[in-house]
Amino acid sequence: MDFPHAPPDVLGVKDELGLAGGMKLGDLSPLMASCRAGGLNHDYDRFRIDPVAASLQWPDDVLEQFLFDFGDNAAFLRDYGSIDLHEMRWRLETIPAADFNGMPTGESDAGCIESFAENPVHWVKVRPPEVGRHWEEHGTWLRPPLLIDRGLLDPSTSGLQVLEGRTRVGVLRGRLREGLHVASHHQAWVGHPGAAPGTENRPNTAGQTC
Repeated sequence: MDFPHAPPDVLGVKDELGLAGGMKLGDLSPLMASCRAGGLNHDYDRFRIDPVAASLQWPDDVLEQFLFDFGDNAAFLRDYGSIDLHEMRWRLETIPAADFNGMPTGESDAGCIESFAENPVHWVKVRPPEVGRHWEEHGTWLRPPLLIDRGLLDPSTSGLQVLEGRTRVGVLRGRLREGLHVASHHQAWVGHPGAAPGTENRPNTAGQTC
């Protein structure tokens, strides 16, 4: 499931904002400062329609999990600050469970997935009850995590990296090791290099818990 090209009016907004040449995570600093100061009342619905955020034309679920939650996170700025956000396309993909074993995350948080994997039952119990029910009934997470093509960070590399949803992926690994119910395949948002083709509708899982 691909995400559509930005329509002409959005492209015009990008020009007005001086973002036609690209947008980096650090360019969101004024918006994030306003949000954290309460200027946006920590309200995602207001964040998503801000011209800077809206110019990306990303799926709501990705925008919320990535930029609204971590747009000013120091580790994310270090690990992902070089990516041109306008040159990412997002697709909801189905990934084999085995592919998540050994999948890395950002260098600043190296090891955190394995830490979560050591006690998958605990990390599900501290979430709302519907999260545990979904794991038991379906063997997967309630909300798709975010993965990126590692070529976005270094064109000479390949494979996928966990951007957000480190706890979810850790729970999956831990449940696999402990012989608990795990589905054979799992949905995840995957960010790829390039402008987003297609005109498909976006599934709206924004606001769901993990």
